[in-house]
Amino acid sequence: MILLVPADSLRPRRVDDHFAAEAEAARALGIDVALVDHDRLARRGGAEEAVRRVHAEGVAVYRGWMVRSERYAEFAGALRRRNIVLCTTPEQYRRAHEMPGWYAELSALTPRSVWTIGTARPEFDRALQRLGAGPAVLRDYSKSMKHYWNDAAFIPETGDGAAAWRVANRFRELRGADLTGGFVLRTYEPFVSAEIRTWWIGGRCHLIGPHPDSPQDTPPPDFDAAVAQQPIRDLGLPFVTADFALRAGGTWRLIELGDGQVSDRPRTIPPETLVEALRDGFAPVSPAGAASVDQ
Repeated sequence: MILLVPADSLRPRRVDDHFAAEAEAARALGIDVALVDHDRLARRGGAEEAVRRVHAEGVAVYRGWMVRSERYAEFAGALRRRNIVLCTTPEQYRRAHEMPGWYAELSALTPRSVWTIGTARPEFDRALQRLGAGPAVLRDYSKSMKHYWNDAAFIPETGDGAAAWRVANRFRELRGADLTGGFVLRTYEPFVSAEIRTWWIGGRCHLIGPHPDSPQDTPPPDFDAAVAQQPIRDLGLPFVTADFALRAGGTWRLIELGDGQVSDRPRTIPPETLVEALRDGFAPVSPAGAASVDQ
């Protein structure tokens, strides 16, 4: 396995500080580590230059900053021309990274959701009607702005179209060019716990820990990831994270699924723990086998 990590933008021969501990853990385990220029990767057409320092060959796992699905596809193509196959194909990355890709299989575990294609007002108004009356939470296909809860995330009543549109406009303003796909409206559910982040490799839960936003909140011992075992396995995705929170009334609910390559690790999970899980989880995969996956 090769671990691909972002280079420091000011010191391109060094690992970005945010991922340095994982890179060090990988090297200690005998795993090749290669640097990727994230700034170039994030630009259209920049993938070839972004991977010019990558020389190893084989199957790779990326652990880095979030990139759009289109840029990930360019990334995979540039690496493939260097005889490197990402563990997650572009199609798999999009399914995990963008909510419409995973919602159908996991809809029983997560708040009811509808979405638009694009950000036009008529589409947004139709989505409000489809969701139905009541409070809702707004996001796009890949990210929310929950840290701007009252301004750009929470809609107290979907029936008030003008007020809902003000929230949507603020969300669109804050996301800017990073806005992905369109608006997603989710039925608001009250939660009574901090989020739990679970890590899945090959459809099996390898790690359960806190969410990066609340790294000191240890998951309660009664949390059982088995509730999501079969639906996540059915997605057929090689490396994902799934975040859960306890709903008022005592049911664990899925908040988010994400591609594990671009999901943050809370500092309370040792980097060795995650890297060892990746090494063990992808150990049976060979370059020839990975290359046979439809890309």
